[in-house]
Amino acid sequence: MATMVASAGILLAGWQAGAHVTESGATTTTSLSSSGAGTSRSTGAGGGSGSTTSGTYDGAAVQTRFGTVQVRVTLQNGKITEVTALQLTDAERKSAQISSRAAPVLRSEVLQAQSANVQTVGGATVTSDAYLTSLQAALDAAHF
Repeated sequence: MATMVASAGILLAGWQAGAHVTESGATTTTSLSSSGAGTSRSTGAGGGSGSTTSGTYDGAAVQTRFGTVQVRVTLQNGKITEVTALQLTDAERKSAQISSRAAPVLRSEVLQAQSANVQTVGGATVTSDAYLTSLQAALDAAHF
């Protein structure tokens, strides 16, 4: 039960932190206070389906027992056009294999769903949860 509560806290905190990478390469970050609430937001136009949100946004680096997961999302005219894994779990050979199998599946599902609301990949639950948490943080930074 404690693990489930901690995981929910990590998911919530991850959704509230992210970074926006501007056209010039500068990065604006969204930080967390000790209470886990977002204390600042990067600026951006609108969000959600049908908006004109465009840009590249980095999600929070999410720590798992198998390593760190972080993704970058690219939005164009209010649509998710690319999701790139910046870091994937790699604490051991098996973790790296699981991540390399799960990331393309997650990317495909996210592009199809146009959101972070997709199923986790079987056998890669920890990686999937962290990937989707980081993605949601990036989408939140974009106000998507």
